[in-house]
Amino acid sequence: MAHALGLSREAMLMGPDRDVPASFEALVDRRAMSEPLAYIVGHRAFWTIDLAVTPAVLIPRPDSETLIEAAVDHFGERGPETVLDLGTGSGALLLAALDQWPRARGLGIDRSEAALSVAAENAERLGQSDRASFTPGDWASEIDGTYDLVLCNPPYVETDASLSQDVRGYEPHSALFAGPDGLDDYRRIIPEFPRLIAPGGMAAVEIGSTQAGAVMALVRRQNLLAVKRRDLAGQDRCVVVTRANAPA
Repeated sequence: MAHALGLSREAMLMGPDRDVPASFEALVDRRAMSEPLAYIVGHRAFWTIDLAVTPAVLIPRPDSETLIEAAVDHFGERGPETVLDLGTGSGALLLAALDQWPRARGLGIDRSEAALSVAAENAERLGQSDRASFTPGDWASEIDGTYDLVLCNPPYVETDASLSQDVRGYEPHSALFAGPDGLDDYRRIIPEFPRLIAPGGMAAVEIGSTQAGAVMALVRRQNLLAVKRRDLAGQDRCVVVTRANAPA
């Protein structure tokens, strides 16, 4: 209703009674068909920013903020100078990091041109276009150089996993599913970390709640250190990766 009225929730609840807008019924019908609220209203809050979202991108979730929290703990106020976001989608992780550290610059990679368009529009609206760039790519296969902070929320859902209709029916499958065990993309991304992570830097990788052991094993095969972090619900949600000669 607040969206239909063009108001914030607070303004709607605290303001005078208003007539129901003509558009409201159609919005309710869409939600009744399990379409995610974020796609209906066109935006979603994440960390300290608000992001435009479309069905071309995965909806940012509070669980993913665990990656930014891990980076804050690692870098503190000094922050990273360079940030790489693999599978950037809406740009949520990269733009949240740049909002956290105003002197940082970053690059977002995605295979989807439609997703890159959403991310670039978000950067423009947030005033970060001069610090954030986006380019198509197949994970890090065409990336040169090192980055202080590497962020990645890859697909990690098993192909035959049972998902709610609002997820399976609406969110892009290319951002969800990663083979029978959900690990296909980790197997491609993690071997790139030794050349991507700058000295003193780190990577933060989102994981499914049961995947910590498998993902950490992939990290350790690259002679890198791996530490898991839990989200606010107490579920394993992130693996922090650092160089073997750096403190965990």
